[in-house]
Amino acid sequence: MVAQVLVVGIDPATLQVADPETVTTAMRRGRSRFDDHGIEADWCLVTVDEAPEAAIIEALVRKDYDCVVIGGGIRKPEPLLELFEKVVNLVRLHAPGAAIAFNSNPVDGADAALRWLR
Repeated sequence: MVAQVLVVGIDPATLQVADPETVTTAMRRGRSRFDDHGIEADWCLVTVDEAPEAAIIEALVRKDYDCVVIGGGIRKPEPLLELFEKVVNLVRLHAPGAAIAFNSNPVDGADAALRWLR
C-alpha cells in the first residue's frame, strides 16, 4: 500500500524573499524525494493574505492521509503563529488519523513524513 501524505505550505510566489525561485526549486527537489521513497504526496500551497483555512480543509478531506507535513514557512515565522495553530487544529479535526510532521526546509518533507510512516 502506498503511503499518502499531504504537505501544507506557503506558496513561494507570495513569499517576501529575494529570490522565490530558489524556494520553488528546493520544493521541486522535495517533491521528487517523495517519489524516490514511493510516497504519494499532494501539496496544498496557500497564500496567507487570502484566508487559507478553506483551501487547507478542502485538501485535508480530499482523501485519508497517513501523514500531514506542515512546512517551515507556516511554522517558523512568528507573525504566522496563529496560522500555524489553526493548521495543526485543522489537521486534528479533518484528518484525525493522520500523523503530523514538520519539515525543516523545502527539501526534507519526505524525511519528516518517513519518521511517522515507518
